[in-house]
Amino acid sequence: MYRIMLADDEGIVIDSLKFIIESGYPGQFEIETAKSGRSVIELAERFRPDIAFMDIQMPGINGIEAMREIKRNNPSIIFIVVSAYDRFMYAKEAITLGVMEYINKPFTKQGISEVLDKAIRQIDQRREQHRNDLIIKEKMENVIPVIENGFIFSILFREYFEEDIIRYKELLEINTANCYMMAFVFGDTQEGNYMTNAVGSSIKAAEDYHLICEIIKETLNCFVGNIMSNKIPVCVPTDASSMDYEERVELIDTCRALSTRLHKETGVSFRVGIGGIVPFIDAMESYQGAIKALINSTGRIGHVDDMPVGCDYEEDYPIAIEKKIFDELKDGHLNECVQACRDFFEWMQQTYSGDMNNIRLKCLEFVLKAESEAYLSGGMTYRFESRENYLPMVMEAGSHEEIQKWFLDRMGEACHNVLVKRGEKTNDIVESAKKYIDENYNKDISLDDISRVMNISPYYFSKLFKEKTGENYVEFLTGLRIDKAKEMLKIPDKSMKEICSEVGYSDPNYFSRIFKKVVGVPPTEYRETVKV
Repeated sequence: MYRIMLADDEGIVIDSLKFIIESGYPGQFEIETAKSGRSVIELAERFRPDIAFMDIQMPGINGIEAMREIKRNNPSIIFIVVSAYDRFMYAKEAITLGVMEYINKPFTKQGISEVLDKAIRQIDQRREQHRNDLIIKEKMENVIPVIENGFIFSILFREYFEEDIIRYKELLEINTANCYMMAFVFGDTQEGNYMTNAVGSSIKAAEDYHLICEIIKETLNCFVGNIMSNKIPVCVPTDASSMDYEERVELIDTCRALSTRLHKETGVSFRVGIGGIVPFIDAMESYQGAIKALINSTGRIGHVDDMPVGCDYEEDYPIAIEKKIFDELKDGHLNECVQACRDFFEWMQQTYSGDMNNIRLKCLEFVLKAESEAYLSGGMTYRFESRENYLPMVMEAGSHEEIQKWFLDRMGEACHNVLVKRGEKTNDIVESAKKYIDENYNKDISLDDISRVMNISPYYFSKLFKEKTGENYVEFLTGLRIDKAKEMLKIPDKSMKEICSEVGYSDPNYFSRIFKKVVGVPPTEYRETVKV
């Protein structure tokens, strides 16, 4: 159904147009009419037509002015001008108003039908586009929360997947370098720093989750994660590297009003913790700061910068260099880690050149921490006595150069172990598996059997084996058996049944099919080609 408005001060024109439309398009149009400029404007506001046939010269407000006014409130309307006046007088105004056609009086039934068909096509195309836009919008409204939650999860619980964070930022059109995390913690009531009935309130909050997200996003330019226990993590992107006092006070006031509104709308009580500004990759530190700010206070809002949480450092302490050392070490970036260690040692040498004992202690502290990271990264076996000479070596170092060398050697070794030991263990598993297969290929050894021997899950073993050999387990075992069979086929006295059994197949027909699939010919034919 289409709505069409006929505007002309001549009743015969309106009647003629109405007859053509109703007879040529039965049941397709809802028609309303007007005979003056003012009445057509009022009708357009009430009727909201898709198409308007407009005369130029009407009593009162002329057609051009009426169209201009109608267009303000209904920009998608299609105008068709019907006039006895020369079109060139109004061409400029008509073009600016988006008039689709200019028809001279007297008009014909065919002419009206042609222009109506054209208008209907435009309306149908626009409606179809609108439907498609709504479908896309609906899909995006379903997908974006999933993307947002994936983003929050990645920045909070990342290990070695920084590229995931980069991709999420692209999808969510985040162009800032930093962020700060917020923790919305909820319950029935607040008792000290504790929210009561966390489980029960989580059920209520889950029912109102979309409303909670909507309210938070109306207030903050942020991304909201899923409910975790009785907490909702929120990430606020920012280009700033720190938050000054005035900004912090304003944010706390905003969050206080936000928690009040959330309680009013949902019936659930909220506390809000705010972490410090960090690069996205360190979002977990900011989130932990937000949680600590709530643990160390009894207010509804807690900002980490207001609380005695974390470690304060002397004014010129190179915390950024220390952080870089251990970030690079965790990622196995040997050269970058060692260079950061040099930079830190240089700071100690310049700032505390005469304090050898504290320099020794700091080097020992970093080495022990680095080795702990290396052990935790996997692939190494901890031995209690492996560090028995560390303290004597550090204490015997009589110069900065000797201490630095020991420090850089140990840190470099720890970083190298992070990089290669996990891979070495993987290689050991695969090599041990290949050796076991070579010794037992003639037996019925399934993926589950060999995974149990290697003491890792079938899924993980299969993944490792494919990564290291380029073949899956079955392909490797089959290839080995066929190679062994090819060697045995060169022995004239070996029967096909014996060869089949000795390479691990119980069914000669199945063995023959597998052999042909791998080699290209049946084993009997292959034997003929290798006869000396």
